[in-house]
Amino acid sequence: MASRAISSYLPAAYGNCYDRAIDSATVGTRGSRAIFSHERRSARDGIHAGVAFTSRKRRVGDHIEAHFREHGFGLCAVELRQNHSFVGFIGLAVPKFQASFNPCVEIGWRLSPEYWGQGLATEGAREVVRYAFGDLGLKDLVSFTIPGNGRSRLVMEKLGMTHNPADDFDHPNLPQEHPLRRHVLYRLRCTEFESALFR
Repeated sequence: MASRAISSYLPAAYGNCYDRAIDSATVGTRGSRAIFSHERRSARDGIHAGVAFTSRKRRVGDHIEAHFREHGFGLCAVELRQNHSFVGFIGLAVPKFQASFNPCVEIGWRLSPEYWGQGLATEGAREVVRYAFGDLGLKDLVSFTIPGNGRSRLVMEKLGMTHNPADDFDHPNLPQEHPLRRHVLYRLRCTEFESALFR
């Protein structure tokens, strides 16, 4: 398999124009294609993502940065090592909405469609899980999506996450009649992930 890497950073295209570096928080790769750190890049460096500088994108970047400041972890923008192409986001988040499973830490990802089906979400998420359970000392993680999102559900299952239909919920941030309101919840405990690695 070709040696690829997913380096993470907060690209300027998703936030304010960052001109100074901040301390790097690196997730070890254990020889895989994934490398994670969250370092800010200047506007010039972030433009390759091809995303317009809109107020909404700046707000997203501000939100991600604030999450890192508050919790010490967050969603990381990712790129391929071979050509520095912007891929999307993979990382951890603390959901703010009210739900029966909160408080919790969510693992999530959002990749550009052209990178779907290459194993990058699974590979990157696996490294984030190792970081969450190893470096951060978390005991469990959750992930959620709409029932029809088969690709994300497959990634969750490849991570060893389990789904109990009794945990499914209506997302409180979406209107009552919204077609995407219903969500499925997956869980992963540290001990389950460790045992899955040695199967």
